[in-house]
Amino acid sequence: MRNPYDVLGVSKTASDAEIKKAFRNLAKKHHPDTHGGDPNAKKKFQEISAAYDIVGDKEKRAKFDRGEIDASGNPAGFAGGGPGFEGHPFAGGAGNPRDFHFTWTERGGETAEGFRAEDIFSDLFGGLGGGRKRNQSRKGEDFAFTVTISFEEAARGGTRRVTLPDGRDIDVRIPTGLKDGQQIRLKGQGGPGRNGGPPGDVMLSVSVAPHPLFAREGDNLKMDLPVTLQEALLGGTVTVPTLTGPVALKVPPNSNSGTVLRLKGKGIPGRGTATGGEPAGDLYVKLVVALPDKPDPDLKKFAEGWKNAYDPRAKLK
Repeated sequence: MRNPYDVLGVSKTASDAEIKKAFRNLAKKHHPDTHGGDPNAKKKFQEISAAYDIVGDKEKRAKFDRGEIDASGNPAGFAGGGPGFEGHPFAGGAGNPRDFHFTWTERGGETAEGFRAEDIFSDLFGGLGGGRKRNQSRKGEDFAFTVTISFEEAARGGTRRVTLPDGRDIDVRIPTGLKDGQQIRLKGQGGPGRNGGPPGDVMLSVSVAPHPLFAREGDNLKMDLPVTLQEALLGGTVTVPTLTGPVALKVPPNSNSGTVLRLKGKGIPGRGTATGGEPAGDLYVKLVVALPDKPDPDLKKFAEGWKNAYDPRAKLK
């Protein structure tokens, strides 16, 4: 495997944040989901994930920098493949999708547990350094990677098929109301266990794409709604887009730019309300009075003949 710093396109002195940012950008660019299952993209994605597994982990990065492990995470001087050594940390066998449970937390609330070089020495030499017995069972490798979903998927929930770093495809249930940066833990979907140990887990960090109309604050949504001068002055009923389709909104007479109206229950959908869970959020609509794109002679004539002048900046004095 190539030098992990070169794979991620960062220098050896790069900060943890720079390394993480480089990994996320490359993972989004080369993820097989965005390349129609292209085997070259899958291979590139696996290389990126393996590189981040080394330099994205402080302990492994330090060992790599000291020359204690190589670019594949193997102890320096050992090529792997012998008895008791499984080789690359993403070398788990392919398998069919199976049922799983998940938990999710805020970003930073969970950390993926990776394999450790001292565990390999322990297996090879009967407990050297770590005190483990050669035949002791051990949990399989945990995988960590990022997936980007749409704003609507995060709000309403759903199912997304993803490709794991070891090449397997599984269906992941996206819970309703998932926030940007939250994580989903896929129990038992990581690398295979050793000597009867349980399989590892997958930590899936979710990035939510922005929406062109809505901004999210908790379970509420906010948006700007253009209205005509006539609608603002005289009032009326206008159509407002929501996550569940367009709805009618009453604009009160003499509404100004900045007036905020609420559509109850039109924000992020509720979660578990039947069992006392969280209710749906609201949609807050801010009115913005918009003049015509092209000059309107009648409107200009009206304004020129309007005698009731007023000072809209009086409060600023």
